[in-house]
Amino acid sequence: MRILITGAAGMIGRKLVARLTKDGRLNGKSIAAITLADVVAAEFPVGTVALNAHVGDLADTAFVGKLIATKPDVVFHLAGIVSGEAETNFELGYRVNLDGTRVLFDAIRLAQIAPRVVFTSSIAVYGAPFPAKITDDFLTTPLTSYGTQKVMSEALLADYTRRGFFDGIGIRLPTICVRPGKPNKAASGFFSNIIREPLAGQEAILPVPRDVVHTLASPRSAVNFLIHAAGLDGAGLGPRRNLNMPGVGVTVQEQIDALGRVAGAKAVALIKEQPDAAIWAIVKNWPTRFEAKRARDLGFVCEKTFEEIIRAHIEDELGGQLPK
Repeated sequence: MRILITGAAGMIGRKLVARLTKDGRLNGKSIAAITLADVVAAEFPVGTVALNAHVGDLADTAFVGKLIATKPDVVFHLAGIVSGEAETNFELGYRVNLDGTRVLFDAIRLAQIAPRVVFTSSIAVYGAPFPAKITDDFLTTPLTSYGTQKVMSEALLADYTRRGFFDGIGIRLPTICVRPGKPNKAASGFFSNIIREPLAGQEAILPVPRDVVHTLASPRSAVNFLIHAAGLDGAGLGPRRNLNMPGVGVTVQEQIDALGRVAGAKAVALIKEQPDAAIWAIVKNWPTRFEAKRARDLGFVCEKTFEEIIRAHIEDELGGQLPK
């Protein structure tokens, strides 16, 4: 089996590569090679699976043509500009999130290889006003450029699948938390920042009210979603190829309470409230809790509590122990 991963240098991409190289198999088949693509170079694990990394622009048809020439059996399309950056840089957001997706999908069509394509979409495809819990039938009416780009890509994925160019599935990820590393330009970054920094003994800024409700899942769950999606029976999905993933719906205050139970009051005291109008303008239009019945019925699973999400971060990123 051959695999292509776009956005491979990103956080989820690197974790997916690590998982695949460790397992050496996907969908019960041995992995012969993984082609990695991103706009920046990154270090990847050395193992028994051959890794071929390429740096380039997905909106460049020549570059993408070389990637598809490897004839992947499975494509994980993770590449994209995050929400905050897509909102502030209109042209770049559309070039990367929409044009890059269209070029990739069309290269697959022209190659006539019909792989499984797993596309990471987002809950940003939804816009306010919301019911108490978002069902699988709720309308996609995004109120950000990022969400709009994801909706348009979802429509392309469904149409290219309908035409038989590939077998696609889009997974609408909840906000991934706790993200390791440094803060990025995602509007949702503070959900991770207010946990990650205090766990490391550093101050964190909270830019939104504590009663904000949001759905979260760990990086560990995100990788499991991708692996599970790659092996789903496409015939059982029907024409509705884009799924809401399960997650933990909590308020910011409930996040902070969970942090206190895990790391104590000293960690909580490091969170400083500093309202940010630009971030709030984006976040206030995001959905809150999700039913995700279709995904759960199809076998997608994640954490049940936010405390589990914090402990997954400690296990995966901090060696299982809090810094002293």
